[in-house]
Amino acid sequence: MEDINDLVRARIEKLQLWRARGVDPFGIRYEVTHRAAEVVDGFDKLEGSIVSIAGRVMAKRGHGRAAFLDIRDLSGKIQLYASVDELGEELYQLLLELDIGDIVGVKGKVFRTRRGEVSINLSSFTLLSKSLRPLPEKWHGLQDVELRYRQRYLDLVVNPEVRELFVKRSLIVRYIREFLDARGFLEVETPMMHPIPGGAAARPFVTHHNTLDIDLYLRIAPELYLKRLLVGGLERVYEINRCFRNEGISTRHNPEFTTVEVYQAYADYTDMMSLTENMVAFVAESVLGTPVISYGGKEVDLTPPWRRVTMVDAVKEWTGIDFNELESDAQAREICSRQGIELKGNESKWKCLNELYEAHADYRIVQPTFVTHHPVEVSPLAKKSAADPDFADRFEIFICGQELGNAFSELNDPIDQKERFVSQVAERAAGDEEAHLMDEDYVRALEYGMPPAGGLGIGVDRLTMLLTDSPSIRDVLLFPQMRPRTD
Repeated sequence: MEDINDLVRARIEKLQLWRARGVDPFGIRYEVTHRAAEVVDGFDKLEGSIVSIAGRVMAKRGHGRAAFLDIRDLSGKIQLYASVDELGEELYQLLLELDIGDIVGVKGKVFRTRRGEVSINLSSFTLLSKSLRPLPEKWHGLQDVELRYRQRYLDLVVNPEVRELFVKRSLIVRYIREFLDARGFLEVETPMMHPIPGGAAARPFVTHHNTLDIDLYLRIAPELYLKRLLVGGLERVYEINRCFRNEGISTRHNPEFTTVEVYQAYADYTDMMSLTENMVAFVAESVLGTPVISYGGKEVDLTPPWRRVTMVDAVKEWTGIDFNELESDAQAREICSRQGIELKGNESKWKCLNELYEAHADYRIVQPTFVTHHPVEVSPLAKKSAADPDFADRFEIFICGQELGNAFSELNDPIDQKERFVSQVAERAAGDEEAHLMDEDYVRALEYGMPPAGGLGIGVDRLTMLLTDSPSIRDVLLFPQMRPRTD
C-alpha cells in the first residue's frame, strides 16, 4: 500500500509543475452560472446551453483522446466529458493531470451521452484549488466514525448524505423561526456569560474576566434572562443559541449544544403543549414533507394532539407502583432501594417518584408524549399546581425514549421563588453541585411584577436527531467535542 506521505509529496511536485506552466494552483474568483443539480434537473431547458459550474473532482476515467470526470458541488454530482478536439492538446493534457479532490471551475455545453447521462462537454476549465492530500478509501466514503467526527470537513467531502443532514438541520432552525415569528414572537439575544449560573440543574464552565477580576460562567440556560424580558414588557420572546454544561459526553450529550427557549406572557404550560406539538409537526412537514417519521426502526407520528400522562401514572404504567397509595417517605425509599436506585437516605416520597421515573419509565416512551406534573422539589422555577401543591404545572417531552424538551407555567411569585432558591442553596451545601444558586437580581425583577407566563425549552440537536434518524448527537453537530488524540 502506498504511503500517505509519498502521495502527498507526489501532489506537491505536481503543484510545482502547475506553477511552472504559469497556473496559480490556488486560484481566484470563478463565475458560476449553475449548480450541478440545476443542470441535471433542468436538462430539457438547458440542452445545448453553455454553463459554468465549480466543484470538486470525485472521479476520473478514460484515456487517449477523450476522458470523463465527475465533479460534485453542494447540490450534487455531474459528469464532464473532455476531448482533445474540444480543448486542444495542451489544455487536454493539463486536465489529465488533475487529481481526485482538486477543485475546478468548468465551462461547456450541456448534452446527454449515448448512455443517457446528462453531462457537460468541456470547452475550458480552471484549477481553483489543488488538493495536496488524497481523499480516503479511494474516494468511495469515510467509514471510521471517530475520524468522521474529528475531520468533519473530510466527512462532508466524501459522504453526500452527511451534507444533506446538515442542510436539513439548517432548515429545521429556519422553520422553527418561521413558526414562532408568524405567531408574534420576538427573537432576542441574551448573555452567554453569567455572573450566576441559573435556569437549569447543571454544572457550569467557569472563566475569568481579567479587567473586572471576577469569575463568570458560560450559560447553562438563558431562562432567567428571558423571563427578565417578560418583566420588561416583551410579551413573547424566544432565543435559539448555545448552552454549555460541564458534564459527560454520550450519544445524547455534548458540552456545547443548541436550544430554542420560548416564553409567552399570559399563557401557561397547557399553551406550551399546544405550541410544542404544532411547532414540531410543522417543522417535520416543512423539512420532510410528512409528520410521520421513522426513528431507530420505529414509526413515530408527530401529528397533534400528543399523549398527556402524569409522572405518577407513567411510573404506575411501567412499574405497577402507585405513589398515590404510599403513606410515607420511608415507604418510597424502600421501594426505590428494591428497584436498585441508590439514595442518600433522606429523600421525600415525591423525590423518590422522580428517581423511579427517570430509572424505569421515561426511556420506554416511544410515541410523542407530554409527561406532566413533576414534583415541586425538582422544579424550582415552575409554578405549583393549584390542584395539588406537591406538583408543578410542568411537562417534559419524550419521543423514542429521549427527552426532547421541558416546559412549565413560570413561577412569578417572588416570595415563593426566593424560598425555593434558599432550599436549592441548602441542597448545594449538602453536596448537590447541580442545585441552583441564589439569584437576588432575578428575585428583584420578579418583585417588580412578571405576568403569568408559559415557558418552553427544546433541544435543537435532539430534534435534529429525531428528524434525521440519527442515533448520536455527534451525528448532528458539525464539530462535536472529542477527547484529544494521544497518538
